[in-house]
Amino acid sequence: MKKIQESSAICRNAASGPLKKGDLQFQYPNSTTQGDDPSMRGTPDSDELNRHEWYEVLYFCNEFSLEFEVGNKQYALKAERIIHDYLPPTIRSRKQVKQFLIDNWHRYH
Repeated sequence: MKKIQESSAICRNAASGPLKKGDLQFQYPNSTTQGDDPSMRGTPDSDELNRHEWYEVLYFCNEFSLEFEVGNKQYALKAERIIHDYLPPTIRSRKQVKQFLIDNWHRYH
């Protein structure tokens, strides 16, 4: 039960995590990709991470930093850099992206 409560708290806080849109290091289109629901900004609308949409990257990096470093901004920025520069295009699910970050965290700066 505690794990579910912690997970829910992380999800609620990810939208207001350490990163804001202006903190993102890379350029993302300001529109949504085909098939995406713009009304879902602030929460993930699928199990896959769309690394080309700023709001999905922002949410994911905030969620990741809250889970592993209690909302550290530099941690979230490093997650964004690894996703942008090193994440293979074949890795798409949020679960796989998270595991890639965990497995490769110390490999990249």
